[in-house]
Amino acid sequence: MIRRLSGIGGGARTARPSPTGFDRRLIAPMLFGSVLNPVNSSMIAVALVPIGVAFGAPPAETVWLVSALYLATAVGQPVVGRLVDMYGPRRLYLIGTGLVGIAGLLGALAPSLGALIGARVLLGFGTSAAYPAAMQLTRSEAERTGRDSPAGVLTALAMANQVVAVIGPTLGGLLIGLGGWRAVFTVNVPLSVACLVLGTRRLPRTPGRPTGRGNGVDLPGMALFAVMLVSLMVFLTGLRLDRWYLPVLSAVAAVGFAVRELRVPNPFVDLRVLGGNRPLIVTYVRQLLAYTTSYAFMYGFTQWLEEGRGLHAATAGLVLLSLSATGLAVSAVTGRREAVRSKLVVGSLLQMAGCAALLLVGSGTPMWSLVLVGAVMGVPQGLLGLAVQNALYRQAEPARTASAAGLLRTFGYLGALAASAAAAAFFPHRADTSGMHELALFMLAGSALLLASALPDRSLDTLVPQGKA
Repeated sequence: MIRRLSGIGGGARTARPSPTGFDRRLIAPMLFGSVLNPVNSSMIAVALVPIGVAFGAPPAETVWLVSALYLATAVGQPVVGRLVDMYGPRRLYLIGTGLVGIAGLLGALAPSLGALIGARVLLGFGTSAAYPAAMQLTRSEAERTGRDSPAGVLTALAMANQVVAVIGPTLGGLLIGLGGWRAVFTVNVPLSVACLVLGTRRLPRTPGRPTGRGNGVDLPGMALFAVMLVSLMVFLTGLRLDRWYLPVLSAVAAVGFAVRELRVPNPFVDLRVLGGNRPLIVTYVRQLLAYTTSYAFMYGFTQWLEEGRGLHAATAGLVLLSLSATGLAVSAVTGRREAVRSKLVVGSLLQMAGCAALLLVGSGTPMWSLVLVGAVMGVPQGLLGLAVQNALYRQAEPARTASAAGLLRTFGYLGALAASAAAAAFFPHRADTSGMHELALFMLAGSALLLASALPDRSLDTLVPQGKA
């Protein structure tokens, strides 16, 4: 057993015992912190329609409640991952989870859609710390214990994120039924308090690295990255020929960003993590494709249930319980087997099947059919997240684990941004059935690309030691 070291007030440890297993005191703060982003990403799906009604805003405007969070996390996640690598996980975890509580209060009191979007931006920055912190803690514990395959811990992280993501619409629907859409934001306050208490008491203190010249935050890189994403999102959420300059600006910013990040010693997004690591690059692309389809279904299908099918937000959330049930079951059954390639292949095939089924839905589709569609789409959510996370753990350079994990999350957020842009394009005024069918074709194409990337890739079979795949 690992001896627990006590500190002042039950605080963080300053020394590590000679280990025999993973320090289980770390698991609770890791899990609570890592679910802050998916719970806020998924609960908002059922709140978009009520918020639009409250502020008189169409889907093309309320979609910024989704995009704002992901733009903030896409910018925040890489830099926080870098800071975790430099200064250790504890202080970044506490700062980030504290911001989540503040953002929850601001969102609950927001007097306008613009103020609500601002709260979502702050929320995005706040949720950027916990996942790279958790991955760094996992790596350090693996090195401390000498156990190179922390599959159980990685599975717990993936399952917590997947379960929360898929039950989020149901939870959001119940909260809206009890206290209106503002309750979706208020729930962040107790979650933030729980993370702060657990983080203060259980996360280890680590000495910070010296902050000499060249070790600061890469502000020009952050600015170029933000310009690249924001200009592209503004263009995609309102496609018009007179906005031709926006994709041009995005492309110029992208080139400038790549040139700078490869030249500065401490970049905002550490592109050197990729450094000729083609398998890792492909893993990031797979994350982008998987999340694009996953979030397009979550946001698009949920809005269609409320507007195209005429269900109340609480009922729409209950329909998606099947998504939660199958995602949880698949994660629990397959979690301890890394089997990256087979999970990617089976997951993408089932994702294609679910997208094809969406082409058949209409305003008169019976409820059991809608529940069945959710159940089918839950299976790939249970498989793909585990596969990509395990692939990254094996492919990334150990010293850059948190940076690589932060970049993985960034690609997931880019997928969510693509999904929100697609929803805005296919639902310009309301989430009707024809728009749902167009969105389904978009998701089907992305799932086919994911399958094409995994099916012939035999290198995935060699990611784990013999006998563990």
